[in-house]
Amino acid sequence: MKRRTFLRAGVAGAVVGAIAAPNIARAEKTFKWRMTTSFPPGLPFYQSGPGSAEWIVKAIDEASNGRLKIKLFAAGELVKWNGGFDAVTGGTVEMNSAVAYYWSGKVPALQYFGTVPFGMTFQGQNAWYYHGGGLELWNEIYNDFGVLGMPCGNSGVQMTGWFKKPVNSLADFKGLKMRIPGLGGKIYKAIGVNVKSLGGGEIFPALERGVIDAAEWVGPLQDRRLGLHKAAKNYYSTGWHEPSTTTELLISKKAFDALPKDIQSIVRHVAAAANIIAHTSAEALNGGALDDLVKNYGVKVSELPTDVIEELRKKTKEVLEAGAAADPVTRKVHDSFMSFKKQHDKWANSSERQFAIRVRGG
Repeated sequence: MKRRTFLRAGVAGAVVGAIAAPNIARAEKTFKWRMTTSFPPGLPFYQSGPGSAEWIVKAIDEASNGRLKIKLFAAGELVKWNGGFDAVTGGTVEMNSAVAYYWSGKVPALQYFGTVPFGMTFQGQNAWYYHGGGLELWNEIYNDFGVLGMPCGNSGVQMTGWFKKPVNSLADFKGLKMRIPGLGGKIYKAIGVNVKSLGGGEIFPALERGVIDAAEWVGPLQDRRLGLHKAAKNYYSTGWHEPSTTTELLISKKAFDALPKDIQSIVRHVAAAANIIAHTSAEALNGGALDDLVKNYGVKVSELPTDVIEELRKKTKEVLEAGAAADPVTRKVHDSFMSFKKQHDKWANSSERQFAIRVRGG
């Protein structure tokens, strides 16, 4: 009897072991990815610091207990700053960090998942992504390319940019050579600007040598890191062109689907965490960086003239409508964005804007 009991226990143990072994093997399986970005090495917010590409890689490693390890490459270290999309879709890397409007030559509608001139701020933009169908539309487009997209950072309202000469009127933009991407670039072109497309690491030398007369990048924290204040001293605000610019995590769908469900969840949650952490880091550090630029480097901060803003607002409506009319995918995304914005504006006008104007006094 004892022998039969021993044998039954042994058989049961073997069965349990046979069932558990594959689960243990899966739990211990590791994945090695490569990730490129469109940003120069060490660039705050995008490449290094809270919520950055470096932060994302480390957070995924820690949360997955080392089961997903990602080797990070800054712009130019493996592919060019604008080569990330092709690197992911072509299987060279599994992941890339950039802004979706860099790929608008492939699908114009992708510009809406970067930022929209005179659009929504951080709160509204993210509300559209997560609760208004924006993220679903984003990945409906990317599905045709075998990739996934998700927000992983947001600069908030950006600065208008750096100008070698002061801007006094609309006439000062005629023939101006300016680095600016996305829909903002199309709108500037509509008022006579000679628009240039340059990666972050290419902006300073072009501005310094006079290849361009003006350049838009991000905000005080990131602009100071590129040294743009050494090439131009006139720094303009308003953020009309990029009121809320989203950094995306672009991921190979094939590689993502091969991950266990728990690691997939980790990637999604780390991206969402990076979205808020990167934004709040910029909010925390931009003020000090702006003070430093003004006090220690002789930078003059000004606002664009009213006539310029009003003309840009007019051209924005024309450019956005023309783009939507020319492409059914853009029309679908445009209508979704604008419908959500109309509804969100009702709340924003009664909350954030009222607070800014009547309570904070700004």
